[in-house]
Amino acid sequence: MAIPDYQTIMLPLLKFISDQKEHHVREMIDYLAGEFRLSDEERRRLLPSGNDVIFDNKVKWARLYIGKAGLLEPTGKGYWKITKRGLQVLSQNPSRIDVKFLEQFLEYREWRKTTSRETKEETTSKVEVVGEQTPGEALEYGYQQMKNDLVQQLLTQVKNASPKFFEKLVVELLVKMGYGGSIRDAGKVVGASGDEGIDGVIKEDRLGLDTIYVQAKKWTATIGRPELMKFVGALKGQKANKGVFITTSKFSTDATDYVTKIDSKVVLIDGEQLAEFMVDFHIGVSPVATYEIQRLDSDYFAEE
Repeated sequence: MAIPDYQTIMLPLLKFISDQKEHHVREMIDYLAGEFRLSDEERRRLLPSGNDVIFDNKVKWARLYIGKAGLLEPTGKGYWKITKRGLQVLSQNPSRIDVKFLEQFLEYREWRKTTSRETKEETTSKVEVVGEQTPGEALEYGYQQMKNDLVQQLLTQVKNASPKFFEKLVVELLVKMGYGGSIRDAGKVVGASGDEGIDGVIKEDRLGLDTIYVQAKKWTATIGRPELMKFVGALKGQKANKGVFITTSKFSTDATDYVTKIDSKVVLIDGEQLAEFMVDFHIGVSPVATYEIQRLDSDYFAEE
């Protein structure tokens, strides 16, 4: 069974805690996962950020919404129980509880009115129309889509750049990632070939305890196994066992399979990965806005 949306979770969640006992959030999640017959893979599936499990996130948002409507209440340290209003709602035997159903409660309407004044208004309203994403998920997937679009824009720019600029970019990226020492040091040893590729041996760390052989090719064609075999041969010629091959294009399946079977440690970075690293290490991009997402700390309000 597919992972349900957070509105579909509301009624089963309320029924689960209808025994009027205190239940921990983890109990709710585990019970509902079984109720919806989720597979192990579905229970482990993460949001794009990797910071939370998708199903866990949906259960938490379902709990938040019905809580704002006064159908359940916190009892401290992650525990919740049903309210008299929640029992009354269940006594009506509703076929579904969703955001439209919750509009009948004043507390919920007041809360929605308050949140609609915030900058999240547009995102939240869209979520309710779709009915499949929580506000948190909308932010996560929205961010991921914006990042994917930015990656493609960066990749286009890099492919259209000159070999000299590409050389500068690779040096800056390696240094930002902690290799090569300084820009000046790395620049001295990277970029000697001048054949629309970059070759050189850089420091693995600032002390130069080990070295890494680098080759980068500003290509449009897919890089196959023969090119990597040449690179590995160059590694042996330099008496090195670590290498990074960077390209603006892609690597063939045969090429990626080849590097898993050799003794040398070779890391392959294709065009999209290069652009993603540029975003991660703030190269060629500038921040527009920063949002800090916070959660209620229920433990703070728990009285001993």
